[in-house]
Amino acid sequence: MKTIDEYMALPYRMEFTPDTHEGGFTVSFPDLPGCLTAGDTLEEALENATDAKRCWLEAALEDGYPIPEPADENSYSGQFKLRIPKSLHRDLSRHAKEEGVSMNQYCVYLLTRNDSFAVNG
Repeated sequence: MKTIDEYMALPYRMEFTPDTHEGGFTVSFPDLPGCLTAGDTLEEALENATDAKRCWLEAALEDGYPIPEPADENSYSGQFKLRIPKSLHRDLSRHAKEEGVSMNQYCVYLLTRNDSFAVNG
């Protein structure tokens, strides 16, 4: 079992989100469920995040709660297989041909465009 200092040294990803209602920033650790904090400035949020991470890890160790390792961002290959209806396959292929690109490029374009709407919308 790792020590608290060993866990603190692991590269857990932090997500900073501006708080549009209260001001300041919220910080969460996606790999540590429920570990979040806030601060009025980015610097304060970062300082509070370090404390929140340590407290979360200490409580998990104390209670025997399993502590997940940070997600390995290099484990994604950039490929996945998707089964779709034949009619959708046909339509995508036709649209890609109309745009003068491969179906793969056309699908990447559609996913990127729609994903940005989901994230920013």
